[in-house]
Amino acid sequence: MKSKLFKATVLFEILVILITFLFIYNKKTENLSDVKAEQIIALNEINQLTLIAVSSGDVLAISEITDKISSLQDNIRLKTSGRPQKQNFSILFLSGTCMIFILIIFIYIYLQIIRPFDKMEKYIDNIAMGNFDLPLDFERSNYFGAFTWAFDNMRKEITKARSCEHEAIENNKTVIATLSHDIKTPISSIRAYAEGLEMNFGGTAEKREKYLSIIMKKCDEVAKLTNDLFIHSISDLNKLKVNIQKVEICELIHDTVIDISAEHDDVNFENPLFKVQVMADRKRFVQVTENLINNSRKYAKTRIDVSVKQKKDNVYIVFRDYGKGISDEDMPFVFDKFYRGRNCKDEQGSGLGLYIVRYIMQQMKGEILLHNYSEGLESTLVLPIIK
Repeated sequence: MKSKLFKATVLFEILVILITFLFIYNKKTENLSDVKAEQIIALNEINQLTLIAVSSGDVLAISEITDKISSLQDNIRLKTSGRPQKQNFSILFLSGTCMIFILIIFIYIYLQIIRPFDKMEKYIDNIAMGNFDLPLDFERSNYFGAFTWAFDNMRKEITKARSCEHEAIENNKTVIATLSHDIKTPISSIRAYAEGLEMNFGGTAEKREKYLSIIMKKCDEVAKLTNDLFIHSISDLNKLKVNIQKVEICELIHDTVIDISAEHDDVNFENPLFKVQVMADRKRFVQVTENLINNSRKYAKTRIDVSVKQKKDNVYIVFRDYGKGISDEDMPFVFDKFYRGRNCKDEQGSGLGLYIVRYIMQQMKGEILLHNYSEGLESTLVLPIIK
């Protein structure tokens, strides 16, 4: 576009020059024609006066002839000197003004339209080659200001989307690698104990019961890992079904704690003297409760106290353990997918537990709060009360 505009400008300049010279030539031709006509008339008068003077010998006629000749000479000098030059100068001045005006228009169009457009074209080429990190500087004063701003916003959104896509791909790789490792360990144990049973290593009924108990425990670990992965997948797709209904939360927690602590007897529930109804999904809330209790079992390895408190319009379900808690460095990231803190050591897990807890609580219009103490961690589930 720049070359086309330059060619058009040069063409206009040449056209102005040609018109100027043509105009000067025409004026010069007209002036010469006028001079010739006047000279012919003057010469005819002189010729007539000469004939009269010769035939009559009149001195006055001869004097008049001399005056006519002098007047003709002066007229010729005037016509061929000052006036045409002044006319030519005026024409040249007007032509020069037109050329400067055209040049100014060209410079304005180049600065306000052509150069921003060329810059945009080069930028689009970079975008087409996949270079999304190059920012696009824009000026709102030019004609492309708003368009450039919108295009740069589009670049930022594309960059953000590509970054999220890359992060999602890396997360999927991480979860596959993590689950492959974490599932392989309990499956190896299941296989070893199953082979032991097959080869009758568990000779006594007590040993066989122990082997079967370990196999069931390892199966539960595998089920937990695959269930976490499933919830992560459907939460990413926003397809996690949450069936909200009225729930008496104290009774639900009591029943859940009894089921969970039946085997280990390490959970203490302070049964409140009041009843509170909330809107929640029974199945998902049980899943959240199990997640928090199992986390405390895995990392704190202490007793777990569960209590229910009522404050204003909310109910608070508190899970308290007495382990080392979560380090201050890990606390900002504990709800991120696949994040595992420094206290996980060799414990198996996918890093999805607290992420799933928070996601489910948000779907039920609630939240989860974490608080570190000198001894242990306090996890609090908050839900609005139905009045």
